Amino acid sequence: MSDTSDRRDLLILGGGLVGMTLALAAAKKGMTSHVVDRADPADLTAEGFDGRASAISTASWNLFTNIGLAQRLEADASPISKIAVSDQLKPGQLDFVPDDPADTLGRMFANRTLRLALFEAAKDEPLIHWHARAGVIERRRGEHGVSVRLADGKELEASLMIGAEGRGSPTREDAGIAMANWQYDHRAIIAGLTHEKPHGQVAWEIFYPAGPFALLPLKDDADGTHRSALVWTVAERDAAGVLKLGDRAFTAEVEKRMGRLFGAITGVGPRSSYPLGFHHTATITAERLALVGDAAHGIHPIAGQGLNLGLRDVGALVQVLDDNLRLGLEPGEAQGLARYERWRGLDAFMVALATDGLTRLFGVPGETASAVRRFGMAGVQRLPVLKDWFMDEARGVSGDMPDLLVA
Repeated sequence: MSDTSDRRDLLILGGGLVGMTLALAAAKKGMTSHVVDRADPADLTAEGFDGRASAISTASWNLFTNIGLAQRLEADASPISKIAVSDQLKPGQLDFVPDDPADTLGRMFANRTLRLALFEAAKDEPLIHWHARAGVIERRRGEHGVSVRLADGKELEASLMIGAEGRGSPTREDAGIAMANWQYDHRAIIAGLTHEKPHGQVAWEIFYPAGPFALLPLKDDADGTHRSALVWTVAERDAAGVLKLGDRAFTAEVEKRMGRLFGAITGVGPRSSYPLGFHHTATITAERLALVGDAAHGIHPIAGQGLNLGLRDVGALVQVLDDNLRLGLEPGEAQGLARYERWRGLDAFMVALATDGLTRLFGVPGETASAVRRFGMAGVQRLPVLKDWFMDEARGVSGDMPDLLVA
């Protein structure tokens, strides 16, 4: 990939999981792009098991298949064959299992695995000009196009600018797009676990008054070591203390919350954390600008849908832009952006509201609240229609699906 400043169809600011998937999906439709990212790819793909992992829904896997990524990833997937939801491991558990044993509810990947596959594919794609370790010092959007000036003085031009830098998107801020947001006063602690017993391809969501405690199945190591990713929500005031615990004390706290589900914990990887909040922009488009992923909507990780929401954005935006090109219109044309806004704005907002409601529902303390939740879960367990609806939502196969997200 060259570093020329030729005008491209897309100027994608942010080359993470969503931004790079967008560049690859657009390239499959013949669209050229500049991808600009501040990070060093070597840092993002460094060896090590840090527990950061993502659930890839059925619809998102269809997208990866349709843009040629699935082959690179399949060998590293850990299928999710069941989702178990529990209130403090008390009786009344809710299990989601597909009717067809051959089906899955998604696939788990270490984020490093996803990045490696995306970056390797991008390096091989001539329609992508990737500008890594590059800072943006000026953004310009006008009637006839968009451009940015990089810290090294280089100017990049395109028809459409896309903000894909995540929650703190400077592109969104620069455009002055209003945003509703609040903090949950909680922090997610992420760590990789190795454990005595196999996880059985089950994703666990265990709710405690302080917040959800999720165990996500990852593929066994080459030597057969069983691995899972932990996402443990704690109150902000307790987070620093939990992060400072020694490995033995941390392991004891984790084992206390997961019972003996996977036997003994045999190892804990490096711990990281991030504050939990909700944000949703008033609009996901402006003149010659579209927002995707966390730049547009940030949700609680309770249902593991954050990345999948961003990949739905990718599918919808690429379809809208491709339709524009077929009609002889350029990617930055306002009519297409309005269609993207209508398509994704409401769906993303409804998912965000649902996850926020779940967070609040399971965060109500006390035995009475716990009993009511378990009664409700037992009711859902007995209603196949309702369970199927929840599973379709988890797999991302409900609503108006972009073509790229359909098998």
